[in-house]
Amino acid sequence: MNVKKVMGTSLAMALMLTSLAACGDGSAAESTTAATTATTAANTTTAATTISDLSGSVTGSGSSALLPLAQDAAEAFKAQYPDISITLNAGGSGTGLKQVSDGSVDIGNSDVAAEEKLDADQAAELVDHKVAVVTMAAIVNNELSDSVKDLTKQQLIDIFTGKITNWSEVGGPDQAVLLVTRPDTSGTRALFTQYALDGNQESADASYLETDNSGELLETVKSNPGAIGYLALSYLVNNQDVSTVAIDGVEPTLENTYNGSYPVWGYEHMYTKGEPSETVKAFIDFILSDSYASQIEAQGYGVTAKMTVSR
Repeated sequence: MNVKKVMGTSLAMALMLTSLAACGDGSAAESTTAATTATTAANTTTAATTISDLSGSVTGSGSSALLPLAQDAAEAFKAQYPDISITLNAGGSGTGLKQVSDGSVDIGNSDVAAEEKLDADQAAELVDHKVAVVTMAAIVNNELSDSVKDLTKQQLIDIFTGKITNWSEVGGPDQAVLLVTRPDTSGTRALFTQYALDGNQESADASYLETDNSGELLETVKSNPGAIGYLALSYLVNNQDVSTVAIDGVEPTLENTYNGSYPVWGYEHMYTKGEPSETVKAFIDFILSDSYASQIEAQGYGVTAKMTVSR
């Protein structure tokens, strides 16, 4: 009986020690979990603080062709950084480059390289951020869409230089040609002149209307029979108000731009004077991020990395 009692007591003590050990292990595990959770929470709080602490303002002006993309990106960016103020205006690439050069704005939006609009010393002070590719399309009033679907480059040159003044000369109706053009400060005009007109300047004697805004140009072509102009492809997404014209049988599409068969395209630039501030850099980096890339194409712009040709 005494032996059994001692063995029973020893067994009970052993069980008690095992239980206590198990309880000790559980407490250690709970402590480790609690510490990990606290660290994660601290990191999350730090990240949230970093986002909420990013504030200030971003100002930009210039290319009306780039404005829709810049505005869309600004809206998405502000959803993440609500304390940042962003003000964007058009006015043409030349205006944007001049204003970023003289410090009036943080970003100068341009369809062309700064060297084409500024003195060499001024251009050398700017930092180029290529954010997208822009395709420029010749557009006509919808009344011409059935008969003027495709023009040779030479016909296009002759129309914009005033040698062709009636649509009947290129297979269209007996209708006077009305040119709708952009001012000299326009990067859209510079790109179109260089790559669609082979450098030939638009006629000052032909019948024409001029506007410094792409949206206004679209409305002008829409409202005037016989009108022809040119726009960035981004203004034509889901738009049936005007008709695009192929050049030498090649349609102005992103696919044809990527593969190099359509010639009228260029880079969209966001210039800063020197390296940008933290807030401006965050905005430009957001546009260049992988997460925003799909939105670039959805708006009719090209992703620079997809180009099979370069300039």
